[in-house]
Amino acid sequence: MASSSTRRASSSTSSISRTYDVFLSFKGEDTRKNFTDHLYTALVACGIQTFRDNEELEKGGDIASDLSRAIEESRIFIIIFSKNYAYSTWCLNELVKIVECMKQKDIMVLPIFYHVDPSDVRRQRGNFGDALAHHEGDADQQKKQMVQKWRIALTKAADLSGCHNSTFEAFSIHSSREMQN
Repeated sequence: MASSSTRRASSSTSSISRTYDVFLSFKGEDTRKNFTDHLYTALVACGIQTFRDNEELEKGGDIASDLSRAIEESRIFIIIFSKNYAYSTWCLNELVKIVECMKQKDIMVLPIFYHVDPSDVRRQRGNFGDALAHHEGDADQQKKQMVQKWRIALTKAADLSGCHNSTFEAFSIHSSREMQN
């Protein structure tokens, strides 16, 4: 179900059909009602075709294949790493798919570290280490292999240049001062 604010259109700049300019990967309970909602609203207001799961997933559809198709049909990925991101197998599977697309296509990936330390994501420490240990807890061999893929994807994504919440705080302070002048 496509919302009217994110009508589907293909990009004329690529031979691959692109439905979305931006795909947002995020843990809903951490950021849906605050940061991600504001980001999504701003992107759509600028005319940027943006995929956000609660807006674009077809009711009654196959969620996994719909997410995979949306990732394949996007050209920019914003990954919002938050404290519970790695507890979600959906988020981690999206991340693996995004990293796979990085190898195959000319895409842009922007990690945002929302109240998490990028080195915790990269090295799977803190909440990220706890989450992966939780996934490995009673894992069979197949799931252990999947956890290893998640670890690799987390490291690759965290190695990319991105934004950290300290960047947002500095931007907010700077913007506030400009507005006062």
